[in-house]
Amino acid sequence: MEKLNEALNRGLVDRDIISLLEKINSLESYFTTSSCSGRIVVMEMPDFGDKLNAKWLGKWHREVSLEEVKEAIAKHNDGMLWFMLHSPILHVASKTLEDAVALLNLAIMSGFKNSNIKSVSHKKLLVEIYSTERIDVPLGEKGEMWVSEDYLERVVDMANRQLRRSKRKLRTLEDEIGKLSV
Repeated sequence: MEKLNEALNRGLVDRDIISLLEKINSLESYFTTSSCSGRIVVMEMPDFGDKLNAKWLGKWHREVSLEEVKEAIAKHNDGMLWFMLHSPILHVASKTLEDAVALLNLAIMSGFKNSNIKSVSHKKLLVEIYSTERIDVPLGEKGEMWVSEDYLERVVDMANRQLRRSKRKLRTLEDEIGKLSV
C-alpha cells in the first residue's frame, strides 16, 4: 500500500483505474501489486521481440488521435516500429485460495477472460486480471514505413474502439467488486 500511495502522489497511476484499485485495496483479503488501465503504444525495438531494449515513442492510457500517433512515428529512425494496444491488467494478492478463486471468477464474469492465478507461494497468492483486447502491428523498420496512412488510420480507430471496450470491462469489474466479502 505504501508503494501505491507513493505512485498516486507522484501521478504515476492511470486515472481510469484508481477507484477500482481503492475498492480492491479496501477489502481485507486483497491488495493490488501492479496495474494498468490499458494503453496504446508506439514502440521502436532494436530487434524483433527485444522489448527489454525498446524505446517508447508514444504511450497513452486513453484514446489517441491519428495525429498523435503520427507524431510518435516521426521519432522512429532505427529498429522495428510497432503499434500496440494492451488490455488492462491488474495483479492482486489474496489471503487464501478461496479468496483468489472468488476474485478470479468475478473477473472472468466481468469480461476478463484471460485472467488466471499467476502465482501460488508461501508468501501470497497472485491473481492476474487480464482481458483479450490486444493489437500488435509492425509498421516499419529502420525509418521506413510499411503501411499507408489509410491503413494506419484504420488501426488507430480499431485500437480506440478496443480500448473503450476494455475500459467498460474495468467499470463492470469495479461495480461487481463489492460482491467480494469485506
